[in-house]
Amino acid sequence: MQTDIKLEKATLGNGCFWCTEAIFQQLKGVASVVSGYSGGQDPSPDYKTVCSGSTGHAECLEITYDPAVISFPELLEVFFTTHDPTSLNRQGEDIGTQYRSVIFYHTDEQLEISKAYIKQLNESGKFAKSIVTTLEPYSIFHPAEDYHQNYFNLNGHNPYCRLVVKPKVEKFVKQYNEKLK
Repeated sequence: MQTDIKLEKATLGNGCFWCTEAIFQQLKGVASVVSGYSGGQDPSPDYKTVCSGSTGHAECLEITYDPAVISFPELLEVFFTTHDPTSLNRQGEDIGTQYRSVIFYHTDEQLEISKAYIKQLNESGKFAKSIVTTLEPYSIFHPAEDYHQNYFNLNGHNPYCRLVVKPKVEKFVKQYNEKLK
């Protein structure tokens, strides 16, 4: 007996997609994570043009998930704890609008949940500064080039992955162990 599983999508930008792809891939209920670009004007963006900051796109992830296993608010919890949502157009040494903290909402429900979640975080004092994450309507997602997909798992040996991505993934695994596949 097979049940109909209704998968949903969340499109989130929280800096370099190499760091965050490796995190979301490990969550129970996440069917797929694709690195790519959204929120810009160029009809066919590529890594070089997006990195120039001239296209308006953000590096982001398109996450396909089963809401019966992991909810959109649970994805937001991971999103907000795995990057600095108070840093405008910057994550670590990555600077520019392409690294902005952004939620590309697919539905009015995602928009309302995101607004309420940000309000709750700001009021809680969890962060010393106000959250600058933008809420932008989802329009189109452009998958990044093949060599960006599954990057950490395929390139964990390279210096950037060892020095930047691996510590983030290790911290995430420790903090969210009960939510891992």
